[in-house]
Amino acid sequence: MRQRQDRLIQWLLGSLELQTSLFHLGQYCGSWQASTTGLARAGFHVILHGDCWLHLPDSGEKHALNADDAVFFLRDVRHLISPCADLKEASQAPRMPMAEIDLTVPCSTALACGFFDFRAPLNHLFLDSFPDYVIASQERQELPEVRPLFELLRKEATVPGEVPSPLITRLVDLMFFYVIRYLCQRQEVSAGLWAVLSRPEFTVLFDAIVSAPARDWSVDDMAGLTCMSRTRFFKRFSEAAGTSPAFFLTQVRMQLATQWIADGMSLARAAESVGYQSDAAFSRAFKKVTGTLPGAYRRAAQVRLAA
Repeated sequence: MRQRQDRLIQWLLGSLELQTSLFHLGQYCGSWQASTTGLARAGFHVILHGDCWLHLPDSGEKHALNADDAVFFLRDVRHLISPCADLKEASQAPRMPMAEIDLTVPCSTALACGFFDFRAPLNHLFLDSFPDYVIASQERQELPEVRPLFELLRKEATVPGEVPSPLITRLVDLMFFYVIRYLCQRQEVSAGLWAVLSRPEFTVLFDAIVSAPARDWSVDDMAGLTCMSRTRFFKRFSEAAGTSPAFFLTQVRMQLATQWIADGMSLARAAESVGYQSDAAFSRAFKKVTGTLPGAYRRAAQVRLAA
């Protein structure tokens, strides 16, 4: 079951067209504050050395962060990071340029900060039901799988050179995979595609739909794979997905279609591959889910690829 779930998580992350970029990599000393608020939909802060405080002014929350802790924002949330535990003092701290990382400097904090950019048109179907942020904290022993990655990040962050190591963003991508799996295991996603994935009773069905999207899926077929009665399946699945099984099927099909069209597949072939014999029916379903027509999406994908 874990392997099947991991495979689906990897597919879903890939379908988001996730692009991780590094914004800050360096070290602070003295009084300072840092934030990526207002610059991206989602982002991350990885504490490579030292300690600091994460402040969330809108909720009044604050969290102590230490070396080998990380915070992942699933959307743009007003926040700031500072060595000051008091929010007023932290807000008045200056914004300073980062120095090069030198782990021997006392009373310093080294950070790797950056953005997650989700470029796929359907990313809202995946992300809207996620919590605003997740903290991977060594103190709370959450996400133990990411612990070895911090040492690798530190090594890459201290590699000499004017340009940061490209492996840093790859390691953060891997951390993000574990964060998503953690949320699915905890069933902390309220509804939608991820919520369905987090329910073990639906994993086999989800995998089967992704593997054979062109199949003429009926509610009875879906219920049969989950070993539930039609009525019980419809109720439990709709509660988890936040929509009917039929529309969930359409969402998955259109997500697959967007990937294939972006990869260069013809519109007719993409339609057939997700179970549509009529171009008109495919176009209606595609626009209903994505908000745009297949042809317009293909042209936009070609522009992104060229860029």
